[in-house]
Amino acid sequence: MEHTVKSFDKDLEALGRRIAEMGGIAEKMISDATDALAGLDIDLARATIALDPRLDALQREVEENAILTIARRQPLAVDLREIVGAIRVAGDLERVGDLAKNIAKRAIKIGAEHHLERATIGLRHMQEIASLQMKDVLDAYAARDVERAQAVWKRDVDLDLLDDSVFRDLLTFMMEDPRNISFCTHLLFCSKNFERIGDHATNIAETVFYIVTGATMPTERPRPSSTPPAA
Repeated sequence: MEHTVKSFDKDLEALGRRIAEMGGIAEKMISDATDALAGLDIDLARATIALDPRLDALQREVEENAILTIARRQPLAVDLREIVGAIRVAGDLERVGDLAKNIAKRAIKIGAEHHLERATIGLRHMQEIASLQMKDVLDAYAARDVERAQAVWKRDVDLDLLDDSVFRDLLTFMMEDPRNISFCTHLLFCSKNFERIGDHATNIAETVFYIVTGATMPTERPRPSSTPPAA
């Protein structure tokens, strides 16, 4: 029995290491994609895109190893929740990588088009909030910290509000000068990608809550008020 317990612990530790690596890659992709977009750095954008296959491979490893662990150990209760949670978190991190990759692709598409530097300020702020959400929720997952996970869940509303604010700003820029239309349209898609990254951070927060408590968080997430967070 002791041997079985130790083997199971090693399986969980291996899953945890892969999740940690995925988190590090996803966070780097978010930051680098934003830098590539703000500076129209095509080389950095391509380097960001090149990280995505590693993230995809790690997600497959987590799923395959989790299924093997369930088959070998037949875990119950909290142990089973740990494995199911790892599968969920890996899936969310893989999607975060896809969203960061989409932003990097936009940087390449924009290329030498007419661009308005001040139009990216709101997106940079969105990236800062999204990155903080990812960092905090990954720390909550590593520590199985329910309170920290709940704080991330509640703060998702800030990113939603900022997405609305950026949307209005970009429309204003397009109306001011038709030359801004193409550039700002690309930024609208990027803004939505950042908002979706925040949603995946919230998903991970819900998974942490599920792992620790065995319960689910409310289906209704906090709704935004009419006042966006300060930039």
